[in-house]
Amino acid sequence: MVFDKNIAPYVILIQESIRSALNKIDSNKDGLLLCLDNSGLLKGLLTDGDFRRWIVTQNNPDLEQPIGTIVNTDYIVCQEDTNKEKIMSLLSERVSFIPLVDKIGRLTALARNRDEHINIDGRMIGPDHASYIIAEIGNNHNGSFELACSLVDKAVESGADCAKFQLRDLKSLYANKGNSSDASEDLGSQYTLDLLSRFQLSNDDMFRIFDYCYKKNITPLCTPWDLQSLEALESYGILGYKSASADFTNHDLLLQIAGTGKPIICSTGMSTEAEIRESVELLRNIGAQYALLHCNSTYPAPFKDLNLNYMSNLRQLGVCPVGYSSHDRGINIAVAAVALGANIIEKHFTLDRTMEGNDHRVSLLPLEFADMVEGIRQTEQALGTTTARQISQGELMNREALGKSLVINVALELGGIIEEHMLDVRSPGSGLKPNRKSDLIGKAAKRNLQIGDVLFPSDLGEDISAARDFSFARPFGIPIRYHDLKTLSNSSNFDLLEFHLSYKDLEVDEDEFFETVLDMDFVVHAPELFEGDHVLDLCSLDSEYRALSIENLKQVIEVTRRLKKWFSRSTIPRVIINAGGFTQNKPLDKVERQARYKMIAESLSELDLDGIEIIPQTMPPFPWHFGGQRFQNLFLDPDETAEFCHNHGYRVCLDISHSKLACNHNHWSFSEFVKKVGPFSTHLHIVDALGVDGEGLQINEGDIDFPALGRDLKEAAPDASFIPEIWQGHKNGGAGFWCALERLEDCL
Repeated sequence: MVFDKNIAPYVILIQESIRSALNKIDSNKDGLLLCLDNSGLLKGLLTDGDFRRWIVTQNNPDLEQPIGTIVNTDYIVCQEDTNKEKIMSLLSERVSFIPLVDKIGRLTALARNRDEHINIDGRMIGPDHASYIIAEIGNNHNGSFELACSLVDKAVESGADCAKFQLRDLKSLYANKGNSSDASEDLGSQYTLDLLSRFQLSNDDMFRIFDYCYKKNITPLCTPWDLQSLEALESYGILGYKSASADFTNHDLLLQIAGTGKPIICSTGMSTEAEIRESVELLRNIGAQYALLHCNSTYPAPFKDLNLNYMSNLRQLGVCPVGYSSHDRGINIAVAAVALGANIIEKHFTLDRTMEGNDHRVSLLPLEFADMVEGIRQTEQALGTTTARQISQGELMNREALGKSLVINVALELGGIIEEHMLDVRSPGSGLKPNRKSDLIGKAAKRNLQIGDVLFPSDLGEDISAARDFSFARPFGIPIRYHDLKTLSNSSNFDLLEFHLSYKDLEVDEDEFFETVLDMDFVVHAPELFEGDHVLDLCSLDSEYRALSIENLKQVIEVTRRLKKWFSRSTIPRVIINAGGFTQNKPLDKVERQARYKMIAESLSELDLDGIEIIPQTMPPFPWHFGGQRFQNLFLDPDETAEFCHNHGYRVCLDISHSKLACNHNHWSFSEFVKKVGPFSTHLHIVDALGVDGEGLQINEGDIDFPALGRDLKEAAPDASFIPEIWQGHKNGGAGFWCALERLEDCL
């Protein structure tokens, strides 16, 4: 059981709207709100379940009405001085939270079941959350308020979640009242006292530093070394505490810190197993919120003494978040600790390792700290889950390009029996995989087969969608290659076709693929990759590379002009481009992005666009460039995209999958994205998306709410045309496209 006095994440005033309540219940991640009146009196609860039960009874729910109209007033509540054993007996699998109130009914705390999470300043810490990274500034400010501010600035730049300090009242902490000149002290104590007496910040300066941290959007924490310092920090209103290894056996101080009801992160260095168990039991018995850090308290700690595997013991002992307080050299061990399950990493931080004070020598410099943070974040992404293995998007691409399919080596009429000797295995892997060979043998052919035809799941009798006429309130078509033109162009009542060109297509005579003028419009999707592994980039810092991109795009424009004569409805053909702006190792900052947007506009100004419209495509955060991944920077942010269009007079192709991935990655509202970019969109790629890099998925197989998307597009981009850009949708006679159009028909 935990007694949580940090109730701010759970509190909402009873007159606030249901919409506000939903936003807050989503942000606290616990599915619970405590509804108070203006006097702090508890008036009701709202859980995820309460909201769901209410919403299903509403035909037209009004989310702007006060939360007080739907709160649950039938709940268990206890007085704050109720016996702990009684409160614990009331908690169960069904009752996971019990509000605690004072004698007049004002909310003072929340009792809840213990789990492996704590919450500091709105940041959840524990399994399934990003590691909480603490820059341990300690006394590395050397008594200078200005240096302390600089350390905070650099900690923010380096990616730290928390800037941690230390506070001591030397007179009460030391037996000699903090006399640094006491000749009777041992050498080690005398040295430490001398440093502390010269390098302490006053309480007022420490509080000013905390204020500065909040201004810079980094959470300040502090280690109180004595009761007087704890009282000072409580008077300030610090949101959480860190206890030093030296105090993990100091039960009086430990219990006083825990008794504040605020989260406490405890280092366990210098403690025996028995001492750790004893202190954990004390913390559990008072319902403290705590985390345990494995630590070896030597400076620097030898690698052979670190014993990172002990973190798993700490997790079992504490039933709490665990982490690693690193006093070792370099960054590798901290990154390894995250791979082993550390939820918190604490590392000493300095601007200059040559400064006076032994903590400086075991500290990381800002660039080193930033490298550690980057390594930790990369490791977290790489850890994944223990669920069944899933093929990544990049692997799917390579599975086709490098894989193999079953093909037939004889002509076989509809109804003929497929025999083993009729089947060969050939690249690429666009059809049934070789391991399905036995499933095909003995089956009757579902269609007339020619020598070399690739076999698909439909050849096994699996249902697929078929071509037909579709009804949409906006122009629609499908993506197409020249070699698909005969078989797919007349399959439905298309308004347009979108040609996805390869750089090889630029070398062919496109007229060979046409027999008659088509009564429709067309769009051209420029190649992303050109001859010589040249990926189009109109804002490359390499002037020769950028010039080659411009020349390659000129070829695409000329092909587009030649295609126009084959489409009776074409007036000003649109050419979709991936304009560039990708990076290999890390994303660009805003200043760099603005400069690249300007370069794209300059590059486009060098093109002859008479009778042609260039439309940059909105992009995903991690584009797949032929089986590998990079960082994308431009046409990602909705405000920047709209600004580019407004300033330079361009429209865009709004790729729904790409932009949903960008929203997922950056925690943006997808609806707001569509509303901002939609007015500048002339064409749409409509396809589902999953996570941060799962693009091109079939409709309703990812994260997108298509009915809601349809409503937003009707408002923001009512005239934009679209195609279903399903990855590999052209295979098996366009089955993926027909399935997508069927599923979209009721939404668009």
